[in-house]
Amino acid sequence: MNSLQVNTAWYPTPSAALRTLAQNRVPRLERSATAFVQIKRVWLLAITAAVVLLSGCTTADFERSVKQTNEDIPGFTQGGLELAQTQEQREARKQSAQALLERPLAQTQAVQLALLNSSALQVLLAENWSLAAQAAQGGRLSNPVFMLERMTFTNEFDVVRMLSFGLLDVLTLPARYGIAKTQLELVQVKLASDVVDEITRVRQAWVRAVAAQQTLIYAKQVNEVAKVSAELARRMQSVGNFTKIQRARQQAFYADSATQLALAEHAVTATREALARALGLNTQQAQNLKLPDRLVTLPKAPMNPKEVSQAASTNRLDVKLAQSGVEVALKKQGLDNVTSFTDIEVGLQQVTVGDNIEGSRIQGRGYEINITLPIFDFGDMKRDAMSAQTLAALSRLDAAYQVTASNLRETYSAYRTNYDVSKHYRQEVVPLRKVISEENMLRYNGMIIGVFELLADAKDTVNSVMASIQADQQFWLAEAALQAALLGRPVTASTERLKPPASGGSGDVAH
Repeated sequence: MNSLQVNTAWYPTPSAALRTLAQNRVPRLERSATAFVQIKRVWLLAITAAVVLLSGCTTADFERSVKQTNEDIPGFTQGGLELAQTQEQREARKQSAQALLERPLAQTQAVQLALLNSSALQVLLAENWSLAAQAAQGGRLSNPVFMLERMTFTNEFDVVRMLSFGLLDVLTLPARYGIAKTQLELVQVKLASDVVDEITRVRQAWVRAVAAQQTLIYAKQVNEVAKVSAELARRMQSVGNFTKIQRARQQAFYADSATQLALAEHAVTATREALARALGLNTQQAQNLKLPDRLVTLPKAPMNPKEVSQAASTNRLDVKLAQSGVEVALKKQGLDNVTSFTDIEVGLQQVTVGDNIEGSRIQGRGYEINITLPIFDFGDMKRDAMSAQTLAALSRLDAAYQVTASNLRETYSAYRTNYDVSKHYRQEVVPLRKVISEENMLRYNGMIIGVFELLADAKDTVNSVMASIQADQQFWLAEAALQAALLGRPVTASTERLKPPASGGSGDVAH
């Protein structure tokens, strides 16, 4: 139910009797008008000073905000974060994107391409600009309302002019300015956080796409080995040198490898399309997309815990977001404790009463005050809601402090574990498989083992290489997650690897 509005307006009434009375009050009106004009001038000066001192500071300078983001997270934006606002800018960015697509796209170039071409990043920037403008709007004075009213009677007319504004709107301007300033800081941190999330998604999509492409090469090799093994088994059974179960095992090995090959081919398509979406590529651009043949070589040494601790931002984005949320909630609660009880609107009036017969006019000045009476709604629910929001913001800040170190430890553990596993495959497993393969080739040449044992060993060697590729993929995914976690944007990092095709065809072989 709406609250009652109390109107304390005063102005001369358009009746002949009261008009005569008003004429007797003209000297008194003139003295009152003089005092009223002085009060009005004080109010106007106060409002003007508030506007000059405060309103100008609550403007959302989006270009400055983007520049600040480029400076805060240079490792992610490479200084290239920009909102394309004109057709000329879009054309220039399109040409730069096309130049990047003319050669194989490394991970760094993939980030550059996303910054130039990604519609998701452009949407993110535009929405952040909107949020900043809305936050700045809250720190400005509402425009005054001018009202003109004319009433015509038989022999008289009445003209009322009134300029009104919210008194509480003026009195609470410093508080609303403080809230707007804090909200702008929150929007700035949110922009950096969203950009980190988006760039991390691009980096990980690139890793998956390149690893899938690299895995497919070896999946084809396994399939070729299984195909040869199955064909030899069929021929040997036909001449009576292989039993039915021996041939069935080789055929099952071939069937499994065909399944793995189909899945690997789909993984290439799926990861490539995911990368295209992250980069914002259209159909033509996606067709022109070229990727490197293999993932980047592992770094010589991983980051140690001391380096991670030093690199971790002292002003983590997740903590800064929670802190800004608490500041906004506290300031809003303080403001709502005042505005939830009542609202006051002040109007300055000038009234003209005229006599159409005599041609006389009477001028009068006055004021109007509208006060919302807290009769049906005491504002207690609004204050309770703000108290709950403040408690929630405080709890989010506590949670941010609690999980910050834990998330960083978990992400670093995944990073280091995947580095050690990948290095183990490169330095131990794959070299050992190579030695075994070379020895088996010598044994095959010496007719110590048969062709099926040689093929089974070749398949196992290729499977080890595929597992090594998957270990490299998991490391680079964990590395991207760690870079984001250092800034306070934790990303799930896993130590799981895709399992290579099951070994098969190594038993019941013939020489």
